[in-house]
Amino acid sequence: MFEDKPNWLQALKEHLGEEKISFDRERLKDFSHDQTEDISNLPEVVVRPESTQDVSIVLREANKFGIPVTPAAARTGLSGGSIPIFGGISLSMESLSKIIEIDESNSQATVEPGVINQVFHDACKNKGLFYPPDPSSWGSSTLGGNVAYNAGGPKAVKYGVTSAYVLNLEVVLPNGEIIWTGANTLKNSTGYNLTQLFVGSEGTLGVVTKIVVRLIPYPKFSYTLLVPFHSSDMACAAVEKIFRSGVTPSGLEFMERAAIDWALKYNENVNLPTDDKIEAHLLIEVDGHDNEAVMREAEEISSVVDSNGAVEVLFAETEKERDAIWKLRRSVGEAVKSHSIYKEEDTVVPRAKLPQLLRAVKSIGSKYCFESVCYGHAGDGNLHVNILKGDMTDDQWDGEHLKSGIREIFEQVKLMGGTISGEHGIGLVQKIYMDIAFNKAAISLQKAIKDSVDPKGIMNPGKIFPED
Repeated sequence: MFEDKPNWLQALKEHLGEEKISFDRERLKDFSHDQTEDISNLPEVVVRPESTQDVSIVLREANKFGIPVTPAAARTGLSGGSIPIFGGISLSMESLSKIIEIDESNSQATVEPGVINQVFHDACKNKGLFYPPDPSSWGSSTLGGNVAYNAGGPKAVKYGVTSAYVLNLEVVLPNGEIIWTGANTLKNSTGYNLTQLFVGSEGTLGVVTKIVVRLIPYPKFSYTLLVPFHSSDMACAAVEKIFRSGVTPSGLEFMERAAIDWALKYNENVNLPTDDKIEAHLLIEVDGHDNEAVMREAEEISSVVDSNGAVEVLFAETEKERDAIWKLRRSVGEAVKSHSIYKEEDTVVPRAKLPQLLRAVKSIGSKYCFESVCYGHAGDGNLHVNILKGDMTDDQWDGEHLKSGIREIFEQVKLMGGTISGEHGIGLVQKIYMDIAFNKAAISLQKAIKDSVDPKGIMNPGKIFPED
């Protein structure tokens, strides 16, 4: 693909050693895709650095020869961000997987980007500390990927998303230079906030090689409620009533009936009584350090949902029951994917607009002849919309027909004061809709930042920005 391929490959072999470079066909296939639909493209080579210095060498040589570099690790993304659409180098961050330090005295930790989210969560919990961001893929997604896409998860409603915890980053720039973006302090008013510039940049500005995060005390007590409703609209409307009662849940998830049904098919060993008349569920969790206070919050929520149309409030009596309910919620996306051709959109609106958003999605689906399965983080207005192919023709599915329907959903989201991605990122598949979220001046400014940091355009090219 690249005329001087022997030169850049030889340079990588000389500086890194051949054992870190793979041309194996199966390895290339593994790094040709993530969890986004059925999109794939083979890289020329997979390079597996083992240190920051290795990453610096790769980017320096890639920059010299103009070779595209696509950072990747667990490849659990849903926007095509780690697909090497221009070939080149897939930069596997899997080996940079050390928890370097958990500093209990300062409640912070330093980790490498290949650390699995759940592994880190458990390591912190063992020391009485809490790292709240927990995307549905937390059992496999890495902290580097979480930083790249500013991951959220169910706990974001109370505790915030990844950006609320990142204090400092070690980053290798596209030319191979190594920088720290901030400081390991809770306050920092020194120059531009480079740390937050790199959080959510989707690997388009550089490669994160170390992450410093703040931690908080692990909540000692929690209660989980599953609340069924006869109407999805009533379930969504109850969300704002909960917050107006003065309670901030640590998790507040919405699942329409179809989402529950798909998840139950996927998890055959999990049982959940579901009345035929139930259209939606809210999964609600409260936590804290005072058991009586947390129980009072659970009781207050129970009272609020009772007065807003809940059929029956089900309390998880045991940790096993709680884990089973959360397993259902976390597996909805995988369940739909395993049984149907689908596209997942990641809409987010001010949470009081959630009922309006759900009605708009269903109305637009009827107009464009597609069914949808909706679920997500109701507490922060983040609704995942899984669009099913169903009886749509290939031309309708792959052509402008469906794109027009998705565009109409996003336009409605924008009118409600929302935006086109809450946590999955823009990547490859959503960039054609960026004009809805930003006007030309705002897009041009973002492109200018990209060009100033990466003038040769080697870092994850073809992502985020629509073609001119």
